[in-house]
Amino acid sequence: MVLIASFVGLAVLWQQPRLQRVAARAMLSLPTAMEIVCGALGVAAFLGLIYAGFAGAQDAQRNIVPTVVFVVFWVGIPSTSVVLGDVFSAFNPWRAVGRATGWLAARLGTAPQPLPYPQRLGRWPAAVGLLVFAWVELVDPDRDDPSTLAVLAMAYAAAQLIGMTLYVERERSRNGDAFGVWFSFLGRLSPLEWRDRSLRLRPPLSGVVNIDIRRGTVALIVVAIGTTSFDGFSQGRLWNSWVGDLVPRVTDLGVNVELASEIVFTAGLLLAVALIAGLWRLGIQGVHGVDRAHDPTTLGRRFAHSLVPIGVAYLVAHYLSLLMFQGQAMGYLASDPLGGGADLLGTAAWQIDDTWLAASTVRYVQVAALIAGHVAGLTLAHDRAIDVYTDPRTATRSQYWMLGVMVSFTCLALYLLSAAAQ
Repeated sequence: MVLIASFVGLAVLWQQPRLQRVAARAMLSLPTAMEIVCGALGVAAFLGLIYAGFAGAQDAQRNIVPTVVFVVFWVGIPSTSVVLGDVFSAFNPWRAVGRATGWLAARLGTAPQPLPYPQRLGRWPAAVGLLVFAWVELVDPDRDDPSTLAVLAMAYAAAQLIGMTLYVERERSRNGDAFGVWFSFLGRLSPLEWRDRSLRLRPPLSGVVNIDIRRGTVALIVVAIGTTSFDGFSQGRLWNSWVGDLVPRVTDLGVNVELASEIVFTAGLLLAVALIAGLWRLGIQGVHGVDRAHDPTTLGRRFAHSLVPIGVAYLVAHYLSLLMFQGQAMGYLASDPLGGGADLLGTAAWQIDDTWLAASTVRYVQVAALIAGHVAGLTLAHDRAIDVYTDPRTATRSQYWMLGVMVSFTCLALYLLSAAAQ
């Protein structure tokens, strides 16, 4: 009902593009030293986590690494980015190391000539990287093992540094860094923009309009939404009943139970991503049918940015309780990161308070986030439609299909929430 009312309001009151060409207003300049300090802090935190992963207790409840990776990094940083802008780029450890190494090599005259980034790859490396991370989070049986996470983090950082060595650092960061790219997209929803060592102010949502849509961009956003959808679905009774039926059938093929479970969960993860991609493709085909002057591929790229707020909505809806409750563990884990009985900050005795936030409050916030995210997506799609189509009626008719997509995503998310609560 909210989406339909929003659609009608946009059609009547929003008849000129308002977000397509908005300039950010500079608020203050930032010193170069701040960029260096932030990068150094990011590198120090990364190295500290690697050390904790190998030297600390191999227990997910006592070692700081699993909580940092799956709560602070995967949920906390994206949530912060939506409010404060792309803060991760300032602390990105592999980007900081790559830039520092490049600067030093240039000063010494030993910098190799970078290769041009293969445009045919686009952002597919980032999309694949995000999918692999989701697989580790949702499928890998060793996902909570601190040393395993440390090895994977080192492998990812090495891959990024090698990529920055071969190609221009900026191009590699904009295309191949799964987390850097996705977090930057989320930061574009914020009214704050950090660019060229300055802090700028812009209207909310306007930053995401100017995303450089290249190959793999839509896939990256779809992967983010689809993997989060599977996380919610995998907690429900229906999925668990399917697993109970499918795993024995896979074991009948001659594989052990653990591998069979991984195969079933991997298939479910890929199917969830395919479902989101199918819904999006169906909507774009419908928009194409309204006015065939634009081919579906072009339309998909023109409207892809409207999916970003949905990614935020799914993130908040499915991980809010994790952040609110498990995030409290950082109080005692920061004081005893290795799980060896230390009390560096005097907070090692802190406990997680499960009662500070009522379950009903969490549910209301989750539903509100879903509605707000989909209304934002509908607004972005409407604003782009007015810019794409010269005829206002054609623009409105094209959005019937986008409304259908948003309603479908909302209903799916609400179902996933209800399934996870059962």
